[in-house]
Parts: sequence; C-alpha cells; structure tokens
Amino acid sequence: MTTNHSVPGLPDPGRCLVMGVVNVTPDSFSDGGAWFDGDAAIEHGLQLVADGADIVDVGGESTRPGAQRVSRAEELRRVIPVVAALSAEGVHVSVDTMRAEVAEAAITAGARLVNDVSGGLADPAMPRVVGKAGVPYVVMHWRGHSHDMQTRSVYRDVVAEVADELRRRADAVIEEGVDPSLLVLDPGLGFAKRPEHNWALLAHLDALLGTGLPVLVGASRKRFLGRLLTAPDGAPRPFLDCDDATLAITALVAAAGVWCVRVHDVRPNADAVRVAAAVARAGAVDTIR
Repeated sequence: MTTNHSVPGLPDPGRCLVMGVVNVTPDSFSDGGAWFDGDAAIEHGLQLVADGADIVDVGGESTRPGAQRVSRAEELRRVIPVVAALSAEGVHVSVDTMRAEVAEAAITAGARLVNDVSGGLADPAMPRVVGKAGVPYVVMHWRGHSHDMQTRSVYRDVVAEVADELRRRADAVIEEGVDPSLLVLDPGLGFAKRPEHNWALLAHLDALLGTGLPVLVGASRKRFLGRLLTAPDGAPRPFLDCDDATLAITALVAAAGVWCVRVHDVRPNADAVRVAAAVARAGAVDTIR
C-alpha cells in the first residue's frame, strides 16, 4: 500500500517521513530531561536532522500518563528559543503543544507544523490560530489530560470509535478554518488506551488511512512496548530499551502507508522507512510488469 500523501510546506521525499523528538522537559518518560537545557535541546535537534529526521518536534510539556500541566509562561520559556534557533538553521520544526498562544508564538519563531495531542479540545482557540497561520496541523485522538486519561480508556470497538472521533474532530477544526489539505490524523497510541487498544489500532491502520488524510504514528518507546517485552520476572522492559521494538513498528506502518512516524532514535528509523519505500517501489514495478 502506498498512501503516504504529501503535506504542503513540508518535505515530500516520496516515502514515510521521520519526525525526531526534542523534549524540552525535566520529566518526559522517554529521556528523563536529557534535553531540558535549551542549548542541549538545540544541539540535539540538529543531531536528529544529521541522523535523518525530516521534521523536528519540539515540546515543552510532558504528556506522559499522570503528568501535571506546566504554566503557559513556562512552556513558552522552554520552547520558543529552541524553535527559533532550529528554524534559523533551516530545520523543519514542529511545535508539540496544546496551547494556542504557544502555537502562535512558535509559528512566529519559525515553526512549520503544529502537533496538538488534544486535537483542539484542550484550547478551543487552537484551530483558529492554525487556520489563520495556514500551517499543517496534526490532530491526535484524545479523551482528556494526562492526569486522568487512563480512566477514559473504555471502548467497545477501539478502531471504529477512534476513527469516528477523529473524523468528527477533523470536521470540527475544518469548520474553524483549518485547510483540509493541511490536516494530519494521529491515532494517539498510549493516550487513553490500554496495550490491547494500541495493538488493535496498529493492526487496523486502514481505518484511518481510508479517510484520505495523512496519518502520523507515534509509538516510540511507549509503555505498551515495554509491557510486551517483559523480563522473565515479569518486569516491563525500560523505555530506553524499546528502540528495537519501535523500529519494527516503523517498518510495518511505513509499509502500510502512513505519512510520518514520530521517534526518539532517528537514525535506524530513517533507515527503516527507506527500506519500506524500496520494497514498495519494487512491488509497484512488479505490478506494472
């Protein structure tokens, strides 16, 4: 299946894109504040590009399960200097935020994409800000903030419900002024979802790909991977030791036709999307023959 799509204003290399993560936070689940210092975050972002990232996603607020929100002022302090510095180096920067004011400031500083894990639900002004700016917008499936989202992980049919809720969010933000050609959907793996929900969504990505909109998948180092790869004593594998499992998912979803994967360890994932693209091209040639 080749349905990667292209999004105006962002790279279009004819394969699944790779989005590298820069968490400018002291408490992110995946890297424990390694890039909390602004200079370190900038250096890391540039290294991600050197490793093959097409987009660098800069966020200043942890969305791990149980996380509490930071203030607007603190999020701005963390994010904007990093966005500005990376943008000045020609990097395609995404800002990972649920706040319209942060998104607006980041766009002014050079961000070319807004990645909103709440899909516009946390801040009703977000779709209008994004629509006015005319930048791509990632709408993720979301049912509530991190401190209580796992209590909302109740589904009869997770694939059908996530697809339906995302379609309704897409319609809502388009009504608020977001250009449909700039809209990207994200199933929100790990957000108000138990491991079995995440696996079901990965197994049935066609439900989202069938919408005709580009799809972003963010499985990197998430808890459901560690719970799959338990030690003999039943202990989940640590987050940092789940990169190989992330790589497997990247290869699978890239082959399925997703537009972009969001990952922490860029280089092997950049290799994986290129391998998936080569296989797809070979298959297309065989079909023609």
